[in-house]
Amino acid sequence: MPGLTLKLKTKTGQQHIVSNLDKDGTTVGALKQKITELTAIPGAGLHAVLGFPPFKQLDFSRDEAPIASIGISNGDTLIVEEKQLSQAERDQLEAAKRLEQDEKLAKELAAQEGGDLGVGGGFGGILLKQVVPSDNSCLFTSIGFVLTGKVDPESSQYMRQIIAATVNGNKQEYNEGILGRPNDEYCAWILQPESWGGAIEVSILSAYHGIEFDVVDITNAIINRFGEDRNYGMRAFLLFDGIHYDPLYLESTSGEPPKTIFPIEDNAVYVQAEQLAQEAKSSRQFTDVNKFTLKCNNCGIFLKGQVEAQQHAKETTHVNFGEV
Repeated sequence: MPGLTLKLKTKTGQQHIVSNLDKDGTTVGALKQKITELTAIPGAGLHAVLGFPPFKQLDFSRDEAPIASIGISNGDTLIVEEKQLSQAERDQLEAAKRLEQDEKLAKELAAQEGGDLGVGGGFGGILLKQVVPSDNSCLFTSIGFVLTGKVDPESSQYMRQIIAATVNGNKQEYNEGILGRPNDEYCAWILQPESWGGAIEVSILSAYHGIEFDVVDITNAIINRFGEDRNYGMRAFLLFDGIHYDPLYLESTSGEPPKTIFPIEDNAVYVQAEQLAQEAKSSRQFTDVNKFTLKCNNCGIFLKGQVEAQQHAKETTHVNFGEV
């Protein structure tokens, strides 16, 4: 039986032919890939309608569905264009892409180790990343997830209050030399939702909750252990790519609920985290904080790297930055 042939037209006047399609064997995802190859329109923003009135928009949302399911017939003409995505849609697609990469990486690591890294306490499973919103509270949302198992951005303000109270209550320890600004100024700053969290905030929350937080730094392929010197009995893992934090959890291979907190003496998950850091660094799944560009949303100035942003914040008290 001969395959289907489709005609493609773009808003710029380009015309292409796609042939040898199988209405039941060719998937929507495969068709989108062919269209992308011919038109350079990315699949995520691809919008298509059948080209004769009444125009019918095609449902390209189910990549695994056969093309017959979306009403395409032999000889049809498709008018294709790139749909302008909102910032929220772009963020969602980027998050899904990162999650897919991390899951693939984790499964490869598990396969290399025989599918089970259950050394010590016998934690058999795959260490995966839970994507949280890419905002200035990602650290606090990530810590909230490992503690409760839920992605709840609303918990961030509570953690900011814990940090401010801790710093304000010990001005000798948390002095300007440690904080990079006067104690009172820091306390007001950290309560603002646009203020980023980092090492100081992780260490305070580690002490407050009595748990070791291990930050898997994929830029340098190392794990920074916050609370290691306090001999806590439990640990949790956070992934840091240079500007963004996400929590890690263990997806069980035996049907048990996902785990986010692990006994210190069980080394299996720690080994996975080390391997994850090495593999992610090798595939460059990180942001170089010395080279990326930020825009100050308060005054509009563009800054290169984390150092310039921190210096600008110190000089102007501006703290609302966005990555360009």
